[in-house]
Amino acid sequence: MPVDVILASASPRRAELLQQLGVRFAVRAADVPETLRPGETPREFVQRLAREKARKVYQSLESAQQCPVIGADTVVVIDEHVLGKPASREDAIAMLLNLSGRSHTVMTGVAVVSQQDSVCVNVSAVRFRVLDPVEIQAYWQTGEPADKAGAYAIQGYAAAFIEHLSGSYSGVMGLPLYETSQLLRQHGVPIWQAVTKDNE
Repeated sequence: MPVDVILASASPRRAELLQQLGVRFAVRAADVPETLRPGETPREFVQRLAREKARKVYQSLESAQQCPVIGADTVVVIDEHVLGKPASREDAIAMLLNLSGRSHTVMTGVAVVSQQDSVCVNVSAVRFRVLDPVEIQAYWQTGEPADKAGAYAIQGYAAAFIEHLSGSYSGVMGLPLYETSQLLRQHGVPIWQAVTKDNE
């Protein structure tokens, strides 16, 4: 089956979100080191990783298979410190205690790469209610925090922690749909095309 774009991510959440845009896509994960460089701001960090993931997959495609590639990266930022995925149970608990009762920023970089690169960053503000340490322990036991930036998933059990969100819900999940749709249009990929064809 022909595809309109390739998603350079193994994240099932990003795949679910991309389905909402009604584009035909394939998934090909990109293995890129997610290490913050000295002096790199969180915005520069997510921009770079999104572009590197998309470029790596695009460059691996045979010329006959080349189509736009989407790359994305998400971080949680608090006190100017980047929270990626927790390295351990203790790391996750420390992150959640730090977020408890406070506001933080979620940044998601999106890149669409073909003959040219288009990159943007979505920034959202999230405020957690005060979390009980016992509650945090129980949340860890669900398994949800282990592979999530900031050790939580807004679309999962952690929805109960969110007191306020200002920005993009899909951006906090990992793929801001407004910005992604705009980038796809720049690369000649119309949204909802697959949906329209299926309904004809």
